[in-house]
Amino acid sequence: MQERIQDRLHPSDLSDQSRYSDSSALADEGIGLRKLVLHQEAVLTEAGQAPARPARRASVAAVIRNPWVGSGPGVDLAAEQLRIAPALAKLLTDRLVGALGGVDAVEAFGKAAVVGTAGEIEHAGALIHTPYFGNLVREYLEGKSIICFADTRAEAGETLVVPLWHKTHAATRSHYQTVGARVPDAPRADELVVIAAASTGPRPHPRIGDRLTDPVVTTKTLEVVPS
Repeated sequence: MQERIQDRLHPSDLSDQSRYSDSSALADEGIGLRKLVLHQEAVLTEAGQAPARPARRASVAAVIRNPWVGSGPGVDLAAEQLRIAPALAKLLTDRLVGALGGVDAVEAFGKAAVVGTAGEIEHAGALIHTPYFGNLVREYLEGKSIICFADTRAEAGETLVVPLWHKTHAATRSHYQTVGARVPDAPRADELVVIAAASTGPRPHPRIGDRLTDPVVTTKTLEVVPS
């Protein structure tokens, strides 16, 4: 059983200065922000039993104007990366941390982007596969691991599955999980959706071991290798 909560937040709604003082300023920096969408879910039971460590997952999606739409594949993306990515990293992580109860509660993280049909797939990657986003998201969420990712081009309303893993111990299988992110009216053809996602704990009932304690498995160590 999962409890699902969805919340849409427009830039004009960022008025609670006690929680979003930094975000309110960033929303006015001309990054083309149309809306934010927060999705939360809590796993209460799995296979008829409550998890030993119930976890909450959340994703925050920023819908922005694609600054490169129509520019062609020869255009350097660096200037807009530097201008937009740090603002998005701060905006999304502020909202994510607020939703999950503080940075110490976050155990796993991931990132994603969806470009509208008028853009290049490279535009989706440009704002998340850059230190101006990834390094800052990792710092704001107090992580050490490389951040799992997904990126694609899609019509408005398509769901993107965002992978997550442990923010400091990437080899910890218990925290390999996903969260779905969807904005019903985005991305429009000339937009991008940039997503940060996180979880407060592991999958329900994790019991498949850990990469650090696995035996060495090769074709030579196995007596029979299925063809």
